[in-house]
Amino acid sequence: MVGDRDTEIRRQVLDAVTDNALTELELEKLLDVLLRRVRDLFGVDTVTVLLLDDARERLVATAAAGLEEEVYQGVRVPVGSGFAGRVAARREPLVIEQVGPSTVVNPLLWERGLQVLLGVPMVVGGQVIGVLHIGSTVPRRFTDSDIGSLQLVADRLALAANAYRSRSERAAATMLQASLLPAHLPTVPGWELAARYVSGTDSGVGGDWYDVFPLPDGRLGVVIGDVVGSGLAAAVVMGRLRSALRAYALELDDPAEVLGRLDRKASHFEHNTMATVGYAMIDTDLQHLRLALAGHLPPVLAVPGRPAVYVDVPVGPPVGQWLAIEGRRSGRIEVPPGALVALFTDGLVERRGEDLDERLDRLLATVAPEPPEVACARIMSAMVGTRAATDDIALLAARHQPEN
Repeated sequence: MVGDRDTEIRRQVLDAVTDNALTELELEKLLDVLLRRVRDLFGVDTVTVLLLDDARERLVATAAAGLEEEVYQGVRVPVGSGFAGRVAARREPLVIEQVGPSTVVNPLLWERGLQVLLGVPMVVGGQVIGVLHIGSTVPRRFTDSDIGSLQLVADRLALAANAYRSRSERAAATMLQASLLPAHLPTVPGWELAARYVSGTDSGVGGDWYDVFPLPDGRLGVVIGDVVGSGLAAAVVMGRLRSALRAYALELDDPAEVLGRLDRKASHFEHNTMATVGYAMIDTDLQHLRLALAGHLPPVLAVPGRPAVYVDVPVGPPVGQWLAIEGRRSGRIEVPPGALVALFTDGLVERRGEDLDERLDRLLATVAPEPPEVACARIMSAMVGTRAATDDIALLAARHQPEN
């Protein structure tokens, strides 16, 4: 009889997780429908889904049937601790038949009188993204068939949650990046500006950025940067670094000191983060700029009547991980009237299957002392052409206008 019961539950679980109608539901509704079905099919009192947070350190109660307080109260369980935390850490099912402070970290579970719990990991692409668990207020034995059937549900929910998270992260990162990139470049007497930003087809939106902002005494701050990583996490870090650099630029006159402060900030607050950054300070009344590089490729300088060159300034380590808080150096670059400076991220010159040196030479041959909009269009045509980028690209061109 037990075998017949297990077979019937497994059949009904298969019917539930393969129901075509579920494919039309958003994640929140899908979780609500499936968790209620699971509670009825298994004859349990509670069903809960906990998903890993972005830092992959804690499980967050996301949906529940029977113990909704877990969601309402924002229950969080450290990976490796308690019941759900152990399921995530071990990446295997777990049954406990004595629910209390010694076996779980969430007091709601024993306060509601749960006697037994069964939890299974939610895994996608070899990565644990959450835990699904069921609980009963009366003693019972969960069979191997129960475990296998619950794992089927967890696998279905894992795929749905991962797809939803990917879509949500892409949309959020796109909005964040759009809000952080300058909507309009400033109008500066004696200088023309133009820029391009293209997200990579593989990485999606990430940590590349450019920035231009006026400084006291008529100076102009120009930034190009690339946070290691991709997606929403990199875009969020990029936003914080961008804001910090702007603040330091208001207080410090040496670009090298600005990058040193940024390195200190990133090293202390942005754990396991690294970024390459180029920061130039243009004195709009004179014919030069001061530039500091933190692991970033040097800009191209095109002066009328001369071949374009990569500027010769010291290149310090990237920012982050306490690489070089002090000792950074900046260089002075002469930018005569008519000259153009092109700053870019590595996505412009790096292309799978192509030699980097050859692409750097191609860029050098493309940059000319012409209006920045024309220069950007020419550079993107030569370096990107008809093939979609495989990495994010940021490009910023600044031209010292010829005197009339």
